[in-house]
Formats: sequence, C-alpha cells, structure tokens
Amino acid sequence: MTTYAALLRGINVGGNKKLPMAELRALMTGLGYDSVQTYLQSGQAAFTAAHGDTESLAAELAKAVEERFGFSADVLVRDHAYLKAVVEACPFPAAELAAKQLHVTYLSEPVAPERYADIDPAAHLPEEFRLGDRALYLYAPDGLGRSNLAEALSRPRIHKGLIATTRNWNTVVKLVELTAGQA
Repeated sequence: MTTYAALLRGINVGGNKKLPMAELRALMTGLGYDSVQTYLQSGQAAFTAAHGDTESLAAELAKAVEERFGFSADVLVRDHAYLKAVVEACPFPAAELAAKQLHVTYLSEPVAPERYADIDPAAHLPEEFRLGDRALYLYAPDGLGRSNLAEALSRPRIHKGLIATTRNWNTVVKLVELTAGQA
C-alpha cells in the first residue's frame, strides 16, 4: 500500500463547486481507498491505495467527483516521498516565515523557466518565486491575497495546459504529516 495526498483544485471556493469533506471521504472509500482523511475544506485528502499510480488515481478520482457531484474538478495525486521532497527542497527559509508568506503551487508536470519569461522578477520584489520539481514556490511577505506576483503567476496563459493548485505552507507541511503514517 502506498500513501498519497489528493489535491482537488477549485472546490469550496467562493460558494462554488461545493464538496463536503465527509462526502469526499465516502466517495474515496467507495473507490477502494483506505485510511482516507481530509484536511480543511479546501480539497485535500490523504489515503492509501493498493492499486494504480498517481496519474491513474487522479483520473479515477476526478471522474468519480464529476459523476457524483455533477461538476469537474482538477485533481493531482502525489505520494509521500514527493511531498516530503517538496518541503525539503524549499528555496526559502520556511522556518523563519509565517505560513501565510510561503506557498507552493503543485503542477501536473515539470515546467521550463521559459514559461515564466514574461514575468519580471524585479518588478515584484520583495515577492519572489522559484521553480522546483513540478512545484512553484512563492514567497509573498504580505500574503497571497495582496500579492501582485501571485496574480501574475495565476494568469491562465501562464499555466495553460497544466493543472496548477496552490497551498499555503501550513497545508504543504500537513500533507507530509498526513501521508507519513503509512509511507
């Protein structure tokens, strides 16, 4: 059995795509996943599965959400080792920052720096971003809601063709914890 985290993009945001976590846990259990736990209301769950890989599990869960709830939701699935590596590779001093200042955008596939060539890093200082393994790290000292860089990075053309979903540092660390138990 491998332990994973499922990251659902855009659910329970602004009253749209409502998906109660108890119903998500029941849906995932019905798919044959074990030890299903959800975290917060913003679309993340930890689980174990004896079948599939990250791609097939994400596709299976996305299809089940659409069939059960009537809306599509992009889903990324990542295993414990990957989630732990994202934390360990953080290019910013996470221990010195408030969780609201540091975010990770999980990406469905690796991206080249050229994708972000139109974003002038100097124009957004002191905000910064760095690329990792299918992850984008964002330092936003005033938080995500006030971040001009986050706005620039979230333009549809920037992540065209990708699934991209962002979590604050508390959630990033919690996903490592939730998937560690049976890893």
